[in-house]
Amino acid sequence: MLEVFPTNKHNELMKIAIVADWLPVFAGAEHVIAQLHDIWPDAPIFTPVANRKNIGPLAEADIRTGPLQKWYNLTGNHQWMLPWMPRAIEDTDLRGFDTIISSSHAIGKGIIPPSTARHICYCHTPMRYAWEMEDEYLDDFKVPQCLRRTIKEKLKKIRKWDLTSAQRVDQFIANSTTVQERIKRIYNRDSVVIHPPVSERFFTHQSSAPKDYYLTVGRLVPYKRTDLLIQAANAMKIPLKVGGSGKDFERLKAMAGPTVEMLGFVPDEDLPELYAGAKAFLFAPFEDAGVVPLEAQACGTPVVAFGKGGVLDTVKDGETGVYFNAQEVDAVTDAIARFESMNFDAHTIREHAKAFSAKRFQEKMQQVLDSV
Repeated sequence: MLEVFPTNKHNELMKIAIVADWLPVFAGAEHVIAQLHDIWPDAPIFTPVANRKNIGPLAEADIRTGPLQKWYNLTGNHQWMLPWMPRAIEDTDLRGFDTIISSSHAIGKGIIPPSTARHICYCHTPMRYAWEMEDEYLDDFKVPQCLRRTIKEKLKKIRKWDLTSAQRVDQFIANSTTVQERIKRIYNRDSVVIHPPVSERFFTHQSSAPKDYYLTVGRLVPYKRTDLLIQAANAMKIPLKVGGSGKDFERLKAMAGPTVEMLGFVPDEDLPELYAGAKAFLFAPFEDAGVVPLEAQACGTPVVAFGKGGVLDTVKDGETGVYFNAQEVDAVTDAIARFESMNFDAHTIREHAKAFSAKRFQEKMQQVLDSV
């Protein structure tokens, strides 16, 4: 556990609750929850549904689920419960707590806090599938055409609820300047930016092995655009390791040429060695924040990334990485060719990443808590 930074006496006496949208896996949003749990280990975590087998370091936390948990245990699919999630989060009983910290990219911010409590929301984004990526998500989840009209009508209701529930937040924290702009545009609320945390263990790992491969890691789903990276590696005949699992795995594996290695699921403890041994980390999606490019930089590895979204905050073009400006194969190959012609300093890259460390995240979160 990381050092918990000193607080004033009032904060030491606060009763804090942490709220999550849902906890089916241990991914980017769950890393934030884990850091909040490190800062306030006695704070219970409220969420409609959770899968303790899949949430890594959160498995032993005090997690309190709601009535939807029994249905989740039967189906194993939280996405199909979205229409009932707003009611489930509103029914969360938070009496007795005076500070609620929600981590939200969907429904977490919709809790109804006690009248005497303050509510701080770490917002990963306003609901992207309700506001900006409706059709992409319906395609990703292969929703039949016959159901789409009904689902879109439900999404209209969710948008109205989303706007209403945003007013229950006393202080918004955005995970990037991209999300800060979106919070202002959709909710008409101001926010402060605190980028997602990079675990300290990435900063201590260095590799003496020759850096002879490119790397990408993440969930293998269509919007991550791993297909672009595989096609670029095929065209340039460069070695590429692809780490991750997901419903797109078989399609991507069939696409992979002889220089592409599909690693499948990579355990968390193996990531530092994998990052540190890479010539560069390739990142193709438009992500609101994206912690994996920061993990790579913490290991001293430069990043070749689609220059939109959160990477604009975290990757310095020409200093810690290279941007490509379109999600097209030619744009990726051009960026890799540009990268190959440049020199990057691992120490400089690692020092840049320290501004986004878990220690800095905890300091900034405590500062916000003290100021609200």
